[in-house]
Amino acid sequence: MTPISRRRVLGYGLGLGAAALGLAACGDDDANDTAQAGNGGKDYTGPKVTLNLWNGFTGGDGDIFKKLVDQFNTEHANVAITVATYKWEDYYAKLPGAVSSGNGPDIAVMHIDMLATFAARKVIQPIDDVASALGLSESDFAPTVWKGGIYNDKRYGIPLDMHPVGLYYNKALFTKAGLDPAKPPTNKAEMESALAALKGAGIQGFWISPFQFTGGMTAYSLVYQFGGALYNADATKATFNADPAVEAVSWLTKLIADGHSPANVGQDADYLALKDGKNAFNVNGIWQVNDLKKSPDVQWGVAPVPQIGTRKAVWANSHNFTIVQQKKTDANKVAGAKVFINWLSQHSLDWAAGGQVPARNAVRDDPKFKELTEEATLAAELPDAQFPPAAPGIGDVTALFYTAFNEAVLGKKSPKQALDDGVAKADKLLEDNRKKYGS
Repeated sequence: MTPISRRRVLGYGLGLGAAALGLAACGDDDANDTAQAGNGGKDYTGPKVTLNLWNGFTGGDGDIFKKLVDQFNTEHANVAITVATYKWEDYYAKLPGAVSSGNGPDIAVMHIDMLATFAARKVIQPIDDVASALGLSESDFAPTVWKGGIYNDKRYGIPLDMHPVGLYYNKALFTKAGLDPAKPPTNKAEMESALAALKGAGIQGFWISPFQFTGGMTAYSLVYQFGGALYNADATKATFNADPAVEAVSWLTKLIADGHSPANVGQDADYLALKDGKNAFNVNGIWQVNDLKKSPDVQWGVAPVPQIGTRKAVWANSHNFTIVQQKKTDANKVAGAKVFINWLSQHSLDWAAGGQVPARNAVRDDPKFKELTEEATLAAELPDAQFPPAAPGIGDVTALFYTAFNEAVLGKKSPKQALDDGVAKADKLLEDNRKKYGS
């Protein structure tokens, strides 16, 4: 797969949960017992175990991940990790059935917005003891990432990284429009001033994609920037039709009306236009850093997403390690899995080279991480990351926001009407999810 299409499924958890998981719970009833196996990942002194690990790292980050696994295997004589890699959409669809049939992995990498869904269906088990035994707490991580691994007051994920969106910009177009390529916009006034200068030079400066990747993620960010949220505090109601959300989507659709973007941008066309020197701005994920580095002819930069609203906020996701529930538990395997999770968390500086922001504060503070200029730049957005609430099936509900945004951008409905219609469907789905998942 190309880097673009592969990255499109980084958010595949949004819109997958209930369909993939169905209604049947997986795993045995011994989760609480097996969760306490070993000493939380400090070490493992039992007989040799071979552990299967599933992930969705199908691009360049997959090569980095496999190298880290090989290093772990070399350093640990009694724990061997074997890796199976699938496309994310296939991975999430395949996992519940594999666990139910007794053929699931021992360890699974999972996006933060999928944890609650899989936890509710008993596909993964609590790992609070890993955090407590290793002395890990919120102070060791970015708070938003750390809290995202909790469902029903239990921890189900140890965060490895955070991957936010950032503002990519074409420096050559900046120069053509008389803008300083060393000074990307940081707020609404600067962004609108830059767009006016670009338009004066005959450049449509900010192509707005109607798809989740990446126009929808831009809108998601702006909803929170304007002081709104997609859901209320306990995720029982959708709120993405409130005034802040309408204002956010309206600001983006107005860019199209004012001629700063074509009216119907194809999937990934916004990013390709940036590389081709036709589009000055593209809000996209940190994963595009390495792709752009492969294009030496493109003069580009990346900066935090400008604060268009009243506060800073960005769309982001995070990879978490989870321990999978088994039909027949093996305490030695569970203990060995915890050792691996702890080890790789500590070695996440190497993982950062794949285009990620390490979740651990100590790793981000390492001078070697700061040498990764672009990743370090976007690491500043960590406090502003906005994750969906830890509610089972929330990905399917959030997908309705992206559908509403699509309808508004394509002019099928006004922003208010599109968001109102989306919330009506979202509230019904939230109610259905509470009945389905029992929470």
